[in-house]
Amino acid sequence: MAAPGSHSLAFAVRGPIARSDLSGLCDRVCALLGESGAEVAFCDVAGVEPNAVTVDALAKLQLGAKRYGCRVRLRNASAELRELVAFMGLTDVLPE
Repeated sequence: MAAPGSHSLAFAVRGPIARSDLSGLCDRVCALLGESGAEVAFCDVAGVEPNAVTVDALAKLQLGAKRYGCRVRLRNASAELRELVAFMGLTDVLPE
């Protein structure tokens, strides 16, 4: 959760996400983060497919956000997506 007074924003990622989508997705989200100056970005992932490409995309978004001094927090992740993130050892990288 964002600290009181911190600047945050929200965006949604919809699927399915193909590996060829990763670069464009990261570019668009990083541009949004760079313009906003947000400290926390809430990423709604309702309806995305729980697969390795999705987790890869979300991890890349987190890495890109870090470059802007921002943290991405997942919202509305399915149980399957949360389990896959945990299985891949990325719970600390992609928190809810």
